[in-house]
Amino acid sequence: MKHWTIEQVAWDRFDPAKVDPGVITLVKSAAMVERNGDDYAAYLKSVFVGDPDFAAAADNWAEEENQHGDALGKWAMLADPAFDYRAAFARYRAGFRIDVTADASVRGSRTGELIARCMVETGTSSYYTALGEASEEPVLKEICRLIAADEYRHFKLFYDHMKRYLQRENLSFPRRLRVALGRIGETEDDELAFAYHCANEPESMAYDHGRCSAAYMGRSMAYYRFRHIERGMGMIFKSIGLEPRGRMSAVAARASWKLLEWKRDRFLRQAAALPRAA
Repeated sequence: MKHWTIEQVAWDRFDPAKVDPGVITLVKSAAMVERNGDDYAAYLKSVFVGDPDFAAAADNWAEEENQHGDALGKWAMLADPAFDYRAAFARYRAGFRIDVTADASVRGSRTGELIARCMVETGTSSYYTALGEASEEPVLKEICRLIAADEYRHFKLFYDHMKRYLQRENLSFPRRLRVALGRIGETEDDELAFAYHCANEPESMAYDHGRCSAAYMGRSMAYYRFRHIERGMGMIFKSIGLEPRGRMSAVAARASWKLLEWKRDRFLRQAAALPRAA
């Protein structure tokens, strides 16, 4: 069962005077990706065929992900009345598809697939926490808090199933680490960049990965603080079988923070030099 509903959000508290214009483009983009939960659930159930417990969990997960998209889309339409959430999502669906009939995980094993899902939930939990803490608009702050809590529960869901499969498949530490690092690197692929394009650029403007990735990543990274990276690193370490709070985790968090700062500045420079949508 969902832990909250869209109707429970205090929409009457929306304050347009406290909306950060830069946040609107990010919320629009995030709504596209979150609303695509059905395809990912279909992919997961195909990969985990024969596991009815996980199939039920995947369906519930997708329902909550879809709700995240709808809540973010509704907020975006309040912040920008010209935005058509449903039309933008239809455009996104038409241009970005995953193989929902795969009979094996692209990660090489079911354990690997679940580690990858833990990486996704780590990233989204950290991101919505950062965005919510930075926002002064009360409704967006509430939505981000609710979504971040869901994403953390989703991390625990996939982590628990990962431990179950790890006992069967005995995936080595190097392979677990490789899957985790590989999935983290995929945050700069077409999923988010194309979402930014569909949500924020006119149909007359051709999609360009570099332009859209720079515009989205530079702006989104600006809301992170070290504490968000530190917490996320603990979750990553836990997923791959390392001590989540220790010297190694602390060193990795500091290095990741420096890398994020460097990437953020690079993306912002790229975005500033690129042409804008008409």
